[in-house]
Amino acid sequence: MNKRVVITGTGNVCVLGHHWSEIKASLLNCKNGVRYMTEWDAYPDLQTRLAAPVDHFAMPEHYGPKKKRGMGRVAQMAVAATEYALADAQLAGHPIIKSGQTGVAYGSATGSSEAAMEFFNLLDNKTTQSISGTTYLRMMSHSAAVNISVLFGTSGRMYTTTSACTAGSQGIGYAYEAIRAGQQTVMLAGGAEELCPTQAAVFDSVYSASLKNSEPEKSPRPFDRARDGLVLGEGASTLVLEERDFALSRGANILAEIVGFATNCDGTHLVRPNKKTMTKVMALALNDAQLTPQDIGYISGHGTATIHGDIAESHATYDLFGADTPFSTLKGYLGHSLGACGALEASAAIRMMNEGWFNPTVNLDDIDPRCAALDYIQHQARDVNTNIMMSNNFAFGGVNTSLIFKRHKS
Repeated sequence: MNKRVVITGTGNVCVLGHHWSEIKASLLNCKNGVRYMTEWDAYPDLQTRLAAPVDHFAMPEHYGPKKKRGMGRVAQMAVAATEYALADAQLAGHPIIKSGQTGVAYGSATGSSEAAMEFFNLLDNKTTQSISGTTYLRMMSHSAAVNISVLFGTSGRMYTTTSACTAGSQGIGYAYEAIRAGQQTVMLAGGAEELCPTQAAVFDSVYSASLKNSEPEKSPRPFDRARDGLVLGEGASTLVLEERDFALSRGANILAEIVGFATNCDGTHLVRPNKKTMTKVMALALNDAQLTPQDIGYISGHGTATIHGDIAESHATYDLFGADTPFSTLKGYLGHSLGACGALEASAAIRMMNEGWFNPTVNLDDIDPRCAALDYIQHQARDVNTNIMMSNNFAFGGVNTSLIFKRHKS
């Protein structure tokens, strides 16, 4: 018999703040965290100058130099978010963490770019002078996941997802499956990403980055006729997942239950999304949850503000749900934080579901007529009383995820 899986804590590091009260205030005020990146003026060929960085981030003071030396920025944000999540779940220091019954499922698109440069110096200048014993530890794509494990002492399962924009949501999904199957009791799940101009260059090169450099507050514009591309962000988000009976036995505050998850791939194109497989992944998640489209009261969309992405996602959603399910996205506020976005978006949506409202898609003023006629939440937050919501993400390479969360009733 499958175990039931609940969420008992969340921890975030993002441009809008680290506490839900800070994030909530920005969502209610339709205020995004995008700014002009003067730091990127050093790269004259880079066209976009917009991003949503986590300025003034610092590790908690009790992490000394010895603990931090194997962590680049991406791992530091992941560890900080995990510490916040464990405190929120009231699991910090609990014996279950080091018992072997706690695992980690965490993703990022890459490791630390600064560490990668230490290796590139070898290739460019034929010298190992910049390479240290921690260079690879900071650069490796699973740096965030393994640092969480080492610093909190978990010895259970380890899933490291590097699937770009679905890394965080796949981490949550695989953690859910591990607990549901009885393989683990607790999982620390989510994703992280650090901002780097190389990422901006990636989207510049495929004409997908926003060039509204003089109006950072007006970009990105998911699903809007005037959108001109995505804006990058960074951050980390950790969700604490527990087997429901264990959570109840210790009197945990249950935020939501995960009732459905699916992931698939398009198998057709490296960067252009496939509407059919996007629709299919949502249908598979519904089937996993034994629900119908009519049971879903809100959909948290991916919403990259790219032409092909927005059009494909909206029509894929419409094909399954029609025009009546409230729909919005968070990337207009946070930027596209790649490996962190799925976890950040799920975390926020769960909080909003429990409070009975959902954010509008910021900067969505004039819906692109090429997008499907969904029930887009615009201009201000909307009161929505629902017990069940879906969170979707879609990545380069045609990787798709869909998660379904249910408000917990004691």
